[in-house]
Amino acid sequence: MSKVLSVFILGIVLSATGAFAQEKTVSSDNLDKIRASFKKDGYTKAMQNALSANDIKKIAFNRNNVNTIDHNFKYRVDVSGITNQKSSGRCWMFTSMNVLRPKVMDRYSLDNYQFSQNYLYFWDIFEKSNLFLANIIETADLPMDDRKVNWYFRDPAGDGGVWNNFVNLVKKYGLVPKEVMTETHSSENTSWMVRLVKRKLREDGLILREMKANGEKTKAIDARKVEMLSEIYRMLALNLGEPPVKFEYRMKNNAGELSAYKTYTPQEYRDIVLEGVNLDDYVMLMNDPTRPYFKHYEIENYRNIEEGENWHYVNLPNEDLKRFAMASIKGNEAMYASCDVGKQLDNDHGILAVDNYDFESVYNVKFGMDKAGRIRSGESGSSHGMALIAVDVDENEKPVMWQFENSWGDTKGHNGYLTFTDEWFSEYMFRLVVHKKFLDKKVVDIYEEKAEMLPPWDPMF
Repeated sequence: MSKVLSVFILGIVLSATGAFAQEKTVSSDNLDKIRASFKKDGYTKAMQNALSANDIKKIAFNRNNVNTIDHNFKYRVDVSGITNQKSSGRCWMFTSMNVLRPKVMDRYSLDNYQFSQNYLYFWDIFEKSNLFLANIIETADLPMDDRKVNWYFRDPAGDGGVWNNFVNLVKKYGLVPKEVMTETHSSENTSWMVRLVKRKLREDGLILREMKANGEKTKAIDARKVEMLSEIYRMLALNLGEPPVKFEYRMKNNAGELSAYKTYTPQEYRDIVLEGVNLDDYVMLMNDPTRPYFKHYEIENYRNIEEGENWHYVNLPNEDLKRFAMASIKGNEAMYASCDVGKQLDNDHGILAVDNYDFESVYNVKFGMDKAGRIRSGESGSSHGMALIAVDVDENEKPVMWQFENSWGDTKGHNGYLTFTDEWFSEYMFRLVVHKKFLDKKVVDIYEEKAEMLPPWDPMF
């Protein structure tokens, strides 16, 4: 046997016996090295005392930003009035309505106005319940540990959503003013109601799967689904109130003039107050550096209504998102926007900047992931929707600062608004919804192409 072959065989044997295997445990030698690396110098002792007795963010806070970032903008959409989603996950709904309500206020000369968030919230949870039950019936032949089935049972009907969910609801159920279906404790504090709705839906899902497995006919299964939805409707009506089929309403403008009462259906009211607004003219744009740009994508089954549209978007570089956003703001059009709001948020002063908190100096540890790495690893993703309403520029008309209209009430942030740097936009902004008139023809054409379908469990979503 040759010497080379002998060495090769020896390598295989050693590898099989674990001599070259990865060291999975923390050995005593390695633990000694790790302990020795923790140098207890003066800085370390002082920081240990500080961190063990204080909020980490207070230690890492960059106070300089408070004194150098102002909240004035060269270009700003004409908006007024701050909404409050309270303890609910309805930011996407509030944001969508906040994009449209300035149009109503301008048309009817109103000092303030809100659509009823509670009205659409009722139908959102109801329709998500129907979609869940329909999906469970459709996948009843798959095992419970199938990834798709597991995904459905994981979150049958949650608070969350995006722009397309809002459009689906408005198209089917219309709109009503806030006064017609006001907020309730359960709409402003959704946790328990949603938890119980999910519990009931999961139970119903198991029943439907069993009916399908027992060979019951489609007609019987569909009838049982209607009974289940009747129970969901009851739960929602008890918590949120029953949505109006018709209502009487009048407006008082900023001159004190009171209109006559008129009777509307929610669909009629929608058509009147949004006359000239075509929701299909709005295009969702995304900045997802983990995927090729200038492509149209769609997320499978990411909708709230069975017959509604899925979430779909055009993926673009940040520079394009900023260019179209500036055009929309200059055109006095607020935009639905979604970002990772928790990253570097100074909510007390209403500032988002990449250097608001210097965690690296606090720990003397480098945090080096880029945007794509944060997405792939689950470290970052879109967590909150707000209306993008303002931009400030330098002498060359390049953006330096932006502003959100938030829905956390006027005591949070800067009187209810959040100002953020252009660098923060690049790192933590994910999507915008922009009217077609502010986009290039190239982007509109891409949006009209057939989309590439993505799974709902993708890290970006």
